[in-house]
Amino acid sequence: MGTEAFSVRADSKKVKQLDRIAKQQDRSRNYVVNQAIDQLLALHAWQIERVKEGITAADEGHFASDAEMTKIFNKYANA
Repeated sequence: MGTEAFSVRADSKKVKQLDRIAKQQDRSRNYVVNQAIDQLLALHAWQIERVKEGITAADEGHFASDAEMTKIFNKYANA
């Protein structure tokens, strides 16, 4: 897989935080930013899959019953 350079503008506080993390991990700022991008992309892919699964289940008519929903609501009513 090839790499491609691009610029990102960030406020100084965020850059300092990135540099602090990079120093703590004995890594470069570039490494830390790439790790963050990987995590963001993985999270979004996971969310998209869960939404697709939910849509498929709904299309197939799989819904929680009124009794199941009441049980869930009652579980958190006094939380």
